[in-house]
Amino acid sequence: MPRPIRVAIVGAGPAGIYAADALMKSDVAQDPGVSIDLYERMPAPFGLIRYGVAPDHPRIKGIITALHQVLDKPQIRLFGNVDYPGDISLDELHQFYDALIFSTGADADRDLTVPGIELDGSYGAADFVSWYDGHPDVPRDWPLDAEKVAVLGVGNVALDVARILAKTADELLPTEIPANVYQGLAANKAVEVHVFGRRGPAQAKFSPMELRELDHSPTIEVVVDPEDIDYDDGSIATRRGNKQADMVASTLENWAIRDIGDRPHKLFLHFFESPVEVLGEDGRVVGLRTERTELDGTGNVKGTGRFRDWDVQAAYRAVGYRSAELPKLPFDTISGTVPHEAGRVVENGTHLPSTYVTGWIKRGPVGLIGHTKGDANETVACLVDDFKGGRLRTPEAPAEDAVTAFLEGRGVRYTTWEGWHRLDAHERALGEREGRERIKVVERAEMLRASEPQDGAVEG
Repeated sequence: MPRPIRVAIVGAGPAGIYAADALMKSDVAQDPGVSIDLYERMPAPFGLIRYGVAPDHPRIKGIITALHQVLDKPQIRLFGNVDYPGDISLDELHQFYDALIFSTGADADRDLTVPGIELDGSYGAADFVSWYDGHPDVPRDWPLDAEKVAVLGVGNVALDVARILAKTADELLPTEIPANVYQGLAANKAVEVHVFGRRGPAQAKFSPMELRELDHSPTIEVVVDPEDIDYDDGSIATRRGNKQADMVASTLENWAIRDIGDRPHKLFLHFFESPVEVLGEDGRVVGLRTERTELDGTGNVKGTGRFRDWDVQAAYRAVGYRSAELPKLPFDTISGTVPHEAGRVVENGTHLPSTYVTGWIKRGPVGLIGHTKGDANETVACLVDDFKGGRLRTPEAPAEDAVTAFLEGRGVRYTTWEGWHRLDAHERALGEREGRERIKVVERAEMLRASEPQDGAVEG
């Protein structure tokens, strides 16, 4: 009787779980069957949803419910707290699996090359997101002593950063934020947050719902300058052809024409302001210099030669994420992706046998979480085609217990899907004590303890 196809997926965020789901829905799942192991360097699964989505967006975190249904399948195992390549290397993975899919995502900040970006008080949005989302591998404290803050970028991450900086800690307390984040935000001195975009309202990359949510806070006054509402032929064409862009522009128009209210925190959305320098004194941020831009007829902009200095004491760049290079795999340093053809990893023009990518490591950090489903379907279709064509490598030790014996022999303290259920219950119990849905555990050691059978319960 033929054995199931053994597949390792490195990265248990949405992209990796969608790939597992696509494999389960493929025809080879019936004959000869599939056996899938998901590897995750964090003790808990779900990647970007757990450590990249703002805590006051439970609607997006609800995607976890759908991902649960995939991971509940008996053909799928989770190995958390396992680092690639520190705990298991590329060659070692090939010993146990017919095919490998890398779905490691992107969690570092893309570079922004303007003078002063290295100053104290200049931060990457990804680092701040990791802090307020309770990532175990970042410092527990965050300096929030600036009264006026700049956020560079006009995407959803910029909105998240601006909103968290402008909200009060008590507004965020009902969410899952851990105690260190609440205490940090309670000491936040920011009363003005300025978001800067190089182009105009029609080119903003906000999602309409995310944008509108800014105005729901009783403590945040959203301000748009009427002079920033401008469109050229290219902008009008964008609005006509893109419903979301039209909705975003309409919301901004409505905010630009209303009177400014008296909510205590002001959040300014600036357009046609291109950051050219972060200003500093004694090594610290003391301002931001922008160049006024104008539309060129195509929806793009050009500089006007008019500059303005803004009084801010901190600057957050939210200009996109970047994937980390994966050892032993080819990497395009310009795009921050692994070279591939339809998901098949390519090195020097040749497909690497049995090696695939999906998600942001495949196409770059663009699009919403749901867009990774299409990536997964394409990649899995190639994997299945390679299996049927006899092009997959044959592993030396395909038995399921071979890899567990390997990890245990190496002393890797890995977590499991059952362990996630125990950690989940632990976090919910912590929250219940304070009348909240959950309180996220930050410390890796505590996550590991809570994931183990004997220590999974919360002590009274």
